[in-house]
Amino acid sequence: MTARRAIDSFTKIATLRIELNDSDPLIWRVAEVPTSITLNVLHDIVQDTMGWLDYHLWEIVINGQTYGLPMDDGWGAAPRKVAAKVRLRDVLSPGMATIDYTYDFGDSWEHRLVVSDVRPGDPGTVYPCFIAGERDCPPEDCGGIPGFYEMLEARADPDHPDHAEISEWLEGYDPDALDVFPIKVALGRIAARRNAAAKRIMKKAND
Repeated sequence: MTARRAIDSFTKIATLRIELNDSDPLIWRVAEVPTSITLNVLHDIVQDTMGWLDYHLWEIVINGQTYGLPMDDGWGAAPRKVAAKVRLRDVLSPGMATIDYTYDFGDSWEHRLVVSDVRPGDPGTVYPCFIAGERDCPPEDCGGIPGFYEMLEARADPDHPDHAEISEWLEGYDPDALDVFPIKVALGRIAARRNAAAKRIMKKAND
């Protein structure tokens, strides 16, 4: 019975909408995610769907509580719980939950995560899975939202003193394009790890 409950809990999913705050036009993604994932894996999913490279520190805030990587008290950050030890289902409110996610404390990329529609997953679908999104995320280390749009303005203005340098740095970058293939590949890797865990739970249930 305990194993059966574990399987049911493991297979529940939710809709996750990710928005990059202050982006205009809005940069957003939607994915379906298991509620059994840890908040550390939620971080991985945000990184993979947005297109960040996980170079910097990050934190998640839910109802005033901060979650993230273990950090020394001397860092000066808010008291936090270790994200790898907390599961998404354990911090969700009934109905819809809003989560604040910040990546790179220097550039301060702030995201709004909305988790809704908790329900049983489709047995024929592997999770997490990408549903939709629009626009590429900004390049790493470009100065946050203000720096990002200043760069785009400089590239668009041939008379800007930094036009040539910025154009070279952003060569091939299209803010309006979104390549979903690497997103699906990255989420597929997370799903593969979950499938291995699911097989272990099923084996336990059948023993």
